[in-house]
Amino acid sequence: MNDPQRKLALRDGRYSPEAFRFLAEALEHAVRLAGKEGAEGASKHVTGREVLAGLRAYALEVFGPLAAQVWRSWGVRDTMDWGRIVFLMVDAGLLKRQETDTIDDFADGFDFDDAFVANYAPTLPPTIDAGLGGAGG
Repeated sequence: MNDPQRKLALRDGRYSPEAFRFLAEALEHAVRLAGKEGAEGASKHVTGREVLAGLRAYALEVFGPLAAQVWRSWGVRDTMDWGRIVFLMVDAGLLKRQETDTIDDFADGFDFDDAFVANYAPTLPPTIDAGLGGAGG
């Protein structure tokens, strides 16, 4: 099995291969959130801030309030770590960048605990939510 993301993660050693895979998956969310899903080529490019928004949205969807803990288990401690992973992937030819893209685009993006724990608002599926409304003790 040829997995260039995994090889890159293992060669670098700072971050778990899962972080690289998660980033690749979250890019689809970033493109959609930026309203660029129908775009082609350079028009589909997302900025560092847009990548962070996609990572955050996807993490909330997949991990909920445990997202910060999961990311930390992968070695990702702050948004700059996501920038480092992006640029490792760019340098390895796995992602493309624009001339204006810099790692500083990932600086001070958001606090993980604020984003995932403090502001977490669970949503119940409509069928469960409706059933709870009529329950009496």
